[in-house]
Amino acid sequence: MEAVQKVNGYNNSYSIDDAMDLLFSKLDEAIDDMENGRVQTIEEAWKEIDAI
Repeated sequence: MEAVQKVNGYNNSYSIDDAMDLLFSKLDEAIDDMENGRVQTIEEAWKEIDAI
């Protein structure tokens, strides 16, 4: 539900399906990055999370 709330914060017309599409696209990007050796350190990840 947190993802839906985040999506709803941008545009109130988003649905649960839109949130799932967003999550799956982010997952696809992450898998592609891992397969191609594009990874970040845990410190970089926490900085990105803190910036949200």
